[in-house]
Amino acid sequence: MDFELNQDQVAIRDMVRDFARKEIAPNALEWDEKQHFPRELFTSLGELGMLGVVVPEAYGGAGLGYVEYVAILEEIGAADGSIGLSVAAHNSLCTNHLYLFGSEELQQEYIPRLATGEWIGAWGLTEPQAGSDAGGTRTTAVRDGNEWVLNGSKTFMTHASVGDAAVLVARTTPEAGRHGISAFFVPFDRPGVSPGKKENKLGMRASDTSSLVLED
Repeated sequence: MDFELNQDQVAIRDMVRDFARKEIAPNALEWDEKQHFPRELFTSLGELGMLGVVVPEAYGGAGLGYVEYVAILEEIGAADGSIGLSVAAHNSLCTNHLYLFGSEELQQEYIPRLATGEWIGAWGLTEPQAGSDAGGTRTTAVRDGNEWVLNGSKTFMTHASVGDAAVLVARTTPEAGRHGISAFFVPFDRPGVSPGKKENKLGMRASDTSSLVLED
């Protein structure tokens, strides 16, 4: 088994390394001290294909594989772990969930916005009373015609106060226990969706961590 990067993978790694050293590393301390999420940086990352790494080009992504994705995260994380965390959360926890499991309609409408950096994606599992135990989810989702109405709250969410949409876990069939839980793609401009408390963390402070409230 060959663990060496091929020529194209090396070129991608070196491009990201150069970008991270010039655009991220010099600002890492200031962003950390101010708890500043550098939205403008993520616009640039989207233009470079780093916010839709494994998303096909047809959806505005880079169409790369997981070897390239790991190399990208390593180089960004070496410059600032906070930015590496945010890039990973956006790619894996939001965009990729939508790409793997979302309907074709949702994919066509929203993945290009996420993959290009027009939108920042979030992920909501952890709850104040349930922790990160998906089986203990208390947020509910009730069908209302062609819509689902979600009620509950999420905490320790990456990008809850700076993002534009999230994949959220909610209970749809309480009597089914852990089998009655589903994931929903929720744009933050929907009525009743609002950010809550922003966490004052000991580290990774440039990566936004906040709560989210869902009320009908």
